[in-house]
Amino acid sequence: LALVASHPVNGVAAIHSKLIKETIFKEFHDIWPEKFQNKTNGVTQRRWLAQCNPPLNRLITETLGTEAWITHLDLLKGLAAHAEDETFQQKWAEVKVEAKAKLASLLKDLTGDDLNMDAIFDVQVKRIHEYKRQFMNILSVALRYDRIKSMTEKEKEEVVPRVVIIGGKAAPGYDMAKRIIKLISAVSETVNNDPDVGDLLKVYFVPDYNVSLAEVIVPGSDLNQQISTAGTEASGTSNMKFAMNGSLIIGTMDGANVEIAEEIGEENMFIFGVGAQEVPALRSQREYLQVDPQFQHAVNLIQNGHFGWADYFSPLIESITGSRDWYLLANDFESYLDAQERVDQEWRDKASWTRKSILSTAGSGKFSSDRTIHEYAEDIWGVEPLPPTIPE
Repeated sequence: LALVASHPVNGVAAIHSKLIKETIFKEFHDIWPEKFQNKTNGVTQRRWLAQCNPPLNRLITETLGTEAWITHLDLLKGLAAHAEDETFQQKWAEVKVEAKAKLASLLKDLTGDDLNMDAIFDVQVKRIHEYKRQFMNILSVALRYDRIKSMTEKEKEEVVPRVVIIGGKAAPGYDMAKRIIKLISAVSETVNNDPDVGDLLKVYFVPDYNVSLAEVIVPGSDLNQQISTAGTEASGTSNMKFAMNGSLIIGTMDGANVEIAEEIGEENMFIFGVGAQEVPALRSQREYLQVDPQFQHAVNLIQNGHFGWADYFSPLIESITGSRDWYLLANDFESYLDAQERVDQEWRDKASWTRKSILSTAGSGKFSSDRTIHEYAEDIWGVEPLPPTIPE
């Protein structure tokens, strides 16, 4: 009814707009193709870069020679010319350390733990939902933990340390989301108290996630996870906030990740997983899939009570078994682990990592809400800017 009564209909990312025309609103699109538009979401750089990350704000302004980027975000592309400069890379890395220290201080206040500042700060903060696949994240963490436990002391010397930070709220009646939160907490309790693992792996669920916490978490992250099943995320906006702050994305080609890859370069992200066009067929064939042994081992660790609460977690296990694995965790798991291995390899090359971080910020100009609002005003609302008048 809303679609019939509205003069335009828009998705909020290119892939989302394409999917609504081809799937749920196909018949309407056949009748009224002129109604359908795309308006990719954006975020305000005033809050999500200039305000929440003052050191990076100052470095960008110093490098570009102007503060105009705060209102014209496309000017960030000027940073790309400095991405290979060793002196600039050093300044960029120092700014990142400052932001990480602020996040480490926040987590110390919440948990009492001192974090390893040489570790990758690996973040997934967003609403808890099965399609966003926090469950896949924590399964990989359980597997990483198990691998470290089986290593010799010599082998442990080669491990890239990780601090895994997960946060987000769940709808009050969303039972499965609550179980995912409990699983994250259970894995955290086991991992963080195991002396065999030490600083090589830590896991934290940040309670009461909100904007104020995000203003510390986003600048302080090295890696952010945007790992929804392809075709399920309308857009996402945390991916934009993280990219603006030079945090590298590990993710699927879903939502705005597709356009972020176009802007910053897929080679500067860690992309994995099946494409949206493959999902329907894979769902129909899921019960016949020969699952990856690593996936099954991670599932067995949960199912066999390694982290306690085995009975409470059994509905989670059932939700990713056979045809019930609607969000294709088993299909994407091996590819996800391969992407995580690429993350570890890249982290060892600090110059390359920093270069990718700079290019992430440099390519973020499109993702300002200023651009989004301008497109709505021009293409849908039919209004023009009205500059403020200064009283005489």
